[in-house]
Amino acid sequence: MGKRHKMSSSAGLVEITWWTDKFTFNPKEGIDNPVMVTTEDADSVWTLGLRLCVLKKEEGESYGFRLRVEMGRQGHIIRNIVSGGVGGRSGLQDGDRLLEVNNCYVGDVTHAEVTRKMRQSGQQLCLLVLDGEQYEQAVSRGQDLRGLARAHKGEGRKPPRLCHITKDRASGLGINFTPVKGEKGCFSVSLVPGGAAEKAGVCKGDRLVWMNGATVCDLTHSALSRMMKKCGDHITILVIDGESEKNYTQQRMPILPTMAVPHDLPYRARTLHLVSGPEGFGFLLRQEKVPSGRTFHVLRRLNIDSAAERAGMQDGERLLEVNGESVESLTHEEIVDRVRLSGQQVSLTTITFQGQEFYTQLGLSPLLFSEDGADEREKESSVSASAAEQSTQKEADGSCKTRHCSLQKGPLGFGFNLDCSSQGPGTFVSQLAFGGPGQSAGLLDGDVVMEVNGQNVEGKHLEDVMMLVEKGGHFLSLQVMEKTGYNKLKQTETPTRDVSDSEQEDKYEISSL
Repeated sequence: MGKRHKMSSSAGLVEITWWTDKFTFNPKEGIDNPVMVTTEDADSVWTLGLRLCVLKKEEGESYGFRLRVEMGRQGHIIRNIVSGGVGGRSGLQDGDRLLEVNNCYVGDVTHAEVTRKMRQSGQQLCLLVLDGEQYEQAVSRGQDLRGLARAHKGEGRKPPRLCHITKDRASGLGINFTPVKGEKGCFSVSLVPGGAAEKAGVCKGDRLVWMNGATVCDLTHSALSRMMKKCGDHITILVIDGESEKNYTQQRMPILPTMAVPHDLPYRARTLHLVSGPEGFGFLLRQEKVPSGRTFHVLRRLNIDSAAERAGMQDGERLLEVNGESVESLTHEEIVDRVRLSGQQVSLTTITFQGQEFYTQLGLSPLLFSEDGADEREKESSVSASAAEQSTQKEADGSCKTRHCSLQKGPLGFGFNLDCSSQGPGTFVSQLAFGGPGQSAGLLDGDVVMEVNGQNVEGKHLEDVMMLVEKGGHFLSLQVMEKTGYNKLKQTETPTRDVSDSEQEDKYEISSL
């Protein structure tokens, strides 16, 4: 993973993150690959604007672009492409809309989840993009963008499978590999019927792509056999059926573990949801160094009948995320601050020591195949439901009324974050800290910020709102409106202040990549 750099306001409200993972362009694997469609069906016109861009990780280069979500425009937008950089050389163009990350459709997921998928990608990253102008036209005509992405793949493409095989007494690993005649580095799978490999999800005729973290395309059959002998009682392989492999090859698209469906993996990361009790969450966070020299954030000394114990936390688990944010590059103090600012509820993604070692040996992120099946939209729904509970009395009094909230900065800032979404109102309050200055002043999760220190911000950039907050120093005056009330007002009345279309388009969430 590359280093993570943060720019935060002194108020402790908003972070803008630069990710400097290192990638390079491979002319054999990474050329942009428009699909030449000759059919006359409605979707064929739009597939001409689709491009598959492949970026390959290497020390010394960055992605060379930013991914943004802008108010007034739909989709995840490619911006600020560095001239001569990896993104530009791979075929990305300013204004492109991102449809897929590593073969996964992202048109209906949040900005945070998209950037999370990209961070987890490892050595290579595949992006399916659509020309910005054609995207706008497709949206205006009600085109099915998911169907468009599916049509680009063609018929018969199935995802690869990541299979963990455990040797049994009768069949051993139950698998053998045969070189495909005339194709260097290509191996076909043969199985013992009913054996360990077949039970682990491997199918007869599959092609082997990857074994224990190493690609096999450059291996001879004898080298592969030596690898097999060193595997012991367990082996993890990436396989794909022959027809799908041809499809990937024709589109010059690498087959990656990040695209795979997992089978029988022995370890999974899991997300624990903790609700604070009278004595807090009931666990210790320690920074510990293992014999290899690596440092981890470790969960220790669980109190009996604590929130941590009730959530199923185990002593010695490694902490991976706090509220969906990776902690890999954070200091101990930064993690503690994030937990405290969460208020009475926090979500922690963890994995056992053995699980961490398993994924490290494979060269994969342990977050790739989490046990937690809830997607980002379900998480947002639960946040909205929580906000609705808090604002019941406000709705009874009239949710369309603005409220004035005066705050004085505390030891941990003003006690809330600011966020922005293209799917709803502009800048709004999020992650309100329990007992913090924001909550004490009457702010609610989801409140739309209309004025900061007397200045209207309905059409302002997120950074501009942040700067206005910073200028106020230790004191902050906000004019806010409950989110549902703001939506109703915009649907039935003229806006409180006139906001130009260009100003609305400038609001965005931003991640530098």
